Amino acid sequence: MIKKKISFSTTHLIMLSFIIGIIAGSILLSLPISSASGAPVPYTDALFTATTAICVTGLVTMTTVTTWSIFGQTVILLLIQIGGLGIVTIMSIILIGMNRRLGLKSRILLQDAFNLNSLSGMVVFLKKVVFGTLLVEGIGSLMYMTVFVPRFGIRGVWISVFNSISAFCNAGIDIISENSLCDYATNPMINITTSLLVILGGLGYIVWWDVIRVTKDFRRQKLKCFSRLTLHSKIALTATGILLLSGSILFFLFEYNNPLTLSPLSLPDKIQVAVFQSVTTRTAGFASVPQQDLTNASSVVSLMLMFIGGSPVGTAGGVKTVTFVVLVSAALSAIRNEDEVSLFGRRIPKQAISKAVAVITVSFIISFISTVLLSAVTDAMLLDVVYETVSATATVGLTRDLTPHLNIWGKIIIIITMYLGRVGPISLLIAFNIKKEKQNIITDPIEKISIG
Repeated sequence: MIKKKISFSTTHLIMLSFIIGIIAGSILLSLPISSASGAPVPYTDALFTATTAICVTGLVTMTTVTTWSIFGQTVILLLIQIGGLGIVTIMSIILIGMNRRLGLKSRILLQDAFNLNSLSGMVVFLKKVVFGTLLVEGIGSLMYMTVFVPRFGIRGVWISVFNSISAFCNAGIDIISENSLCDYATNPMINITTSLLVILGGLGYIVWWDVIRVTKDFRRQKLKCFSRLTLHSKIALTATGILLLSGSILFFLFEYNNPLTLSPLSLPDKIQVAVFQSVTTRTAGFASVPQQDLTNASSVVSLMLMFIGGSPVGTAGGVKTVTFVVLVSAALSAIRNEDEVSLFGRRIPKQAISKAVAVITVSFIISFISTVLLSAVTDAMLLDVVYETVSATATVGLTRDLTPHLNIWGKIIIIITMYLGRVGPISLLIAFNIKKEKQNIITDPIEKISIG
């Protein structure tokens, strides 16, 4: 009897690695030692917390600071760091640390995990990613300590490290208080530190190295910086800047007279809070104002920003800035009846446009199905439900106070949604794609249809 060998693609392995991480984390969090009270938390909540941590989302059914012991918080922090860098990255780091050579399979896994176009220089890229991550998180920790150590004493060091890693990984989980960063809404150091960590994590490593390269060239040859950037970096930086600025302006206008958010604050503080809200919706998940207190207009803006998210090859979620810009550019080119899509004097490959359509379509379908299912098992307002599902799909972590009140079916729906959002639409399409044998292929005839 011939046994059929089961083979997994790199995409399957990446998806499976997150499931294994979630299960392992949930088991550890369900132990009595992980609980602050010494009594084990319900397994559903442990599973939910492990999922939100490794998927760097930030939605929590139980307050992190009061529910979990130091051991439990450490497990959560490790899951956040693993989720931010990726399990494949962590395993590769361990192999390199043991002086083991990365084989072709490991390199292909890394290529798929970071969505890169080439296998060359993979080990160097990995080392730069790890060094850059630890450096930024370390600087962020020191900046946080200037506020948290004077207030919390030696415990402020742990809070600073936890918050720095969580912010850089765009996880949005904190161990400061039960209301996230609301107590620090007008604290410049907390706002600046958190915003910088979130933006740097969300821009993506490719943009980092590109900016550093161009900066070095500028110092040597005094060349124009922006024009020397790759098309990817130009799109990511431009889109990030436009979204952050437009989001800040809209939040400022829509919340200016809202007595529950900006109205009681001074003008500088109004600006500060509006900017932070624009930053945190880019999949960060920290809240400096209760999201349920926002006006409907601000909530809709937040939904749009959450759905777009950060940039590729970073720690942020969402459909990504580059994806969104490519799709919008393709739509504008179609309106202008142009055959090619161009940005910054460069043509966009049709394959990239098709991929952008696929990513946004699948993300929308996940959000829609999750919204329908969650609406069926809860009696919450539709806006609260949509906010929850989009936040889970884009791995943001902001909620209009719905997450703590989810029933068991609601928790399961959001767990699955967070997982699907983290592994990504393209991974899902590849994983469930059944390839047909390329024999005697007959193409279908073309027939015109009406669109719009």
